[in-house]
Amino acid sequence: MTKYNITEKKEKAAAYRSLVSPKLMDELKEKILDIILIQKKYKDKDYSARRLAEDLGTNTRYISAVVNVRFHMNYTSFVNKYRIEEAMTLLTDKRYRDLNMEDISDMVGFANRQSFYAAFYRINGITPREYKLRSLANHPVQDTKAKKTRKQTAKKD
Repeated sequence: MTKYNITEKKEKAAAYRSLVSPKLMDELKEKILDIILIQKKYKDKDYSARRLAEDLGTNTRYISAVVNVRFHMNYTSFVNKYRIEEAMTLLTDKRYRDLNMEDISDMVGFANRQSFYAAFYRINGITPREYKLRSLANHPVQDTKAKKTRKQTAKKD
């Protein structure tokens, strides 16, 4: 039994992908990257392919075609990739070490912890908790109070 019930995707031929001109694909690709990545819409759990299409004045078939052809994944995987990258940054940042997984999941745009864990595992092959623990093991956080106390004690001697 596989962890998180992840199954392999089957390639499907979609005729509409070839109907979008390469020039239009390039234009839409840049606009999609601007909205999803630069404007950080991936953090908005309610930002769908439909809303993206509306914002770009096109339809969801074109969005789907561009994401499939130019990024080699579907819209959900595309958005989740950026969410997971952000989560990985937060999980290793000492400023956020006291947050639980639901907080991190919410901050990066996942609707629930389960979808966060499944997407994280699909991309990294380990759970977010395992990732955080490995990061802490590789880069132990020093207690700044203990460090100051040792310095003050050393000065007195």
